[in-house]
Amino acid sequence: MAKFARFRNPAASPVTTTGAPATTFEGGAAYTRDVKSELFLFAAVNMVGEDSFYESAGDRDARFRTLVHAATKADPDWVARFVPYLRDGMNMRSAAIVTAAESALARRSGTDREPTVPVRKLVADALLRADEPAEFVGYWKARTGKSTLPGGVQRGVADAVARLYTERAALKYDGAGAAWRMADVVALAKPVPAGPWQADLFDYLADRRWKREQVRVTDRLPVLSAYRAAALMPEAERRAWFLADPARLRAAGMTWEQLSSLGPMDADAWEAIIPHMGLMALTRNLRNFDEAGVGDEAAAAVAARLADAEQVRGSRQFPYRFLSAYRAAPSLRWGHPLEQALTASVANIPALPGRTLVLVDTSGSMGATVSGRSSVRHVDVAALFAVALAARGCAVDLVGFADGSFNHPLVKGGSVLRQAEAFCARVGEVGHGTQTVAALRKAYAGHDRVVLFSDMQAFRYPGSNARGVSVSEAVPAHVPLFGVNSAGYAPSALDTGAPLRYEIGGFSDKLFTMVDLLSRGRDTGWPWE
Repeated sequence: MAKFARFRNPAASPVTTTGAPATTFEGGAAYTRDVKSELFLFAAVNMVGEDSFYESAGDRDARFRTLVHAATKADPDWVARFVPYLRDGMNMRSAAIVTAAESALARRSGTDREPTVPVRKLVADALLRADEPAEFVGYWKARTGKSTLPGGVQRGVADAVARLYTERAALKYDGAGAAWRMADVVALAKPVPAGPWQADLFDYLADRRWKREQVRVTDRLPVLSAYRAAALMPEAERRAWFLADPARLRAAGMTWEQLSSLGPMDADAWEAIIPHMGLMALTRNLRNFDEAGVGDEAAAAVAARLADAEQVRGSRQFPYRFLSAYRAAPSLRWGHPLEQALTASVANIPALPGRTLVLVDTSGSMGATVSGRSSVRHVDVAALFAVALAARGCAVDLVGFADGSFNHPLVKGGSVLRQAEAFCARVGEVGHGTQTVAALRKAYAGHDRVVLFSDMQAFRYPGSNARGVSVSEAVPAHVPLFGVNSAGYAPSALDTGAPLRYEIGGFSDKLFTMVDLLSRGRDTGWPWE
């Protein structure tokens, strides 16, 4: 009987298909997911209001709203617990705001289960940055046509305002050109001030918004006092005054954008403001530092912050941001610090035992950018994660595929950024189609598992039925197959209702948490449970 004791039930994942047959956008065999699974995968990659390769922005947004409403009707608490994970764990700002707003709207039509998580918490949990209460209010107004907020929604926005509105936030986010000013949000949400200082801040915001003759700035607002004192100086003198003592920049809550409005951002200006910049702003300005001729001492300070794992995690940047910065920076001095930042940002990628086959889809649809404001493509994200997985000390065979496939050698201990770039340089080498099944069948050679990075829109592979052979059937049934879905399309190429077939998604390394548990044979619930 010992030979039977070796076998156990495969680990179960909450992301599952219903078994109903479907086809991909390219006509390949596919399956439909249940509502929660589809919403989970879609929200993790949904840049709201953006076109994708196979869907228009309007179609994607409508599908997203429909999924949120359906999931809320079935299980409002599941959605409420998903929202903070989506915002804080997966770093999806717009998707979290839309999910919270649409779920609050859906609750007004009734739900199959009585919610225990109040709307107030649902809304507040979606808002983590000081500009997000205004984003939420703007979305609510666009969707409902109303400039008022119902009770629970109002209190949720108010909680976020009390938590997020500070002097520095006002200087950074309360721009005169914003559709919804901070004072508008305060007037609508009616938050209880966190203290006398915040009551004074609310008065200041109102005075600015409605252009009152006297803008009140009390002693309880030292940053705004310093900022306004500087603003009273002649503009020609202001820049020199700040640069003479860079500590004045922090005292006055100055951002690099505000400093740039006072004159050229030369080396002196950058070196003065660099100590007061956030890590995301530093990452995005490496090229500017080089072009301005920033000195080695200031560059070393930037490098030290990029190498600080705690700061990297706190910045909530997607790992691909460091690849984008690596491409943009002309100087070699940023290579190692960016490598260290990337390493910190992918800390959740596990070291998988045995041999792992990693396939990266290099088809035409994977060449689409992750958002309209980014130059990073879906294939770039896939290559970065694939190489980072290998860098964890795993035995990885990396294969790229489209119409054909190619093996890509990896150097043990080599730079993840450089090797990801080398892989991406081969995009187009084997065409632009999506022959996923053929690539899997060709590349699989007794590996312990397969990890597939793709938007899952496989071409049809001939088989005995009208839909042909599915991706799920391309490797032996006893081999775990993980699909990392980069686009969240509705047709699923993987039958995750079958044993050892799993699908995950996202641009954050948190997506690998489930891979780690499932690979160790442990059942997983939703990541926030």
